[in-house]
Amino acid sequence: MKKFYIALVLLFIGIVPNMAQTLPYLKEPTFKEGEKLSYRLKYGILSAANGVLSVNKSKLQFSNKNVFHLSAFGQTSSGFSIFYTVKNKYDSYIDGTTYQPYLYTEDIRENNYTRKEYATFDHRNHSVKGAKGTFKSPTSQLFDLVSAYYFSRNLDLASLKSGDSFKIPYFLNDEVAELKVTYVGTEKIKTSLGTLECIKLNPEIKPGRIFKKDSKLYLWVTNDGNRIPVKAQVDIIIGSVTMELTKAEGLKYDLGKKVSYSK
Repeated sequence: MKKFYIALVLLFIGIVPNMAQTLPYLKEPTFKEGEKLSYRLKYGILSAANGVLSVNKSKLQFSNKNVFHLSAFGQTSSGFSIFYTVKNKYDSYIDGTTYQPYLYTEDIRENNYTRKEYATFDHRNHSVKGAKGTFKSPTSQLFDLVSAYYFSRNLDLASLKSGDSFKIPYFLNDEVAELKVTYVGTEKIKTSLGTLECIKLNPEIKPGRIFKKDSKLYLWVTNDGNRIPVKAQVDIIIGSVTMELTKAEGLKYDLGKKVSYSK
């Protein structure tokens, strides 16, 4: 059950990938202080968890004054807590220009299991120092799971064609991991906030105890100025898991409004 919930968390956070070369990114962020996104995770028809992503001004001081405080919070719903109880919080403090993190913290509470992380990033040496040591990045860009999500919203996708893929390195669970993501194309989908044109992505997943051999994860991100995930879906061994956006507040652009970097 624990591994199943990890799959849910990855869906909520946005499952973000990595790559072997420097990824190009937009000069201006697609988000602003005050943005708040609320999500619901469903296992079949059962509401399994709820999550919130928010952007705030950093109260911590760093060498650069242009710093965002990114926060992700997720917990199992009351019905699903009968099977497994989770209450997790992740925080990342990032450079407002490069979107790379200075500091990452997490407070994990899953049934009787607890874990705390306090990780600092040294981008000059392409490394991160966590509770269990120092870890190197395969590229000059290195993220934690939360900052990787926000960085991915700011990727320059202008040159991507259907079938092209990219990767993003991130630090999680005492290791630097990589996950390939393939650009599928654009597609209009119905959401709780209306019908929206979205960028469709296919993050790589590995079959095992959670996913079937032919399971595919799809993530839909608005093809507008905000690039917010509105839906994710994947089939698992028994049933399917879906993430849905339920509320979007403090967006930088009107939802659905295209800008110069829209596909």
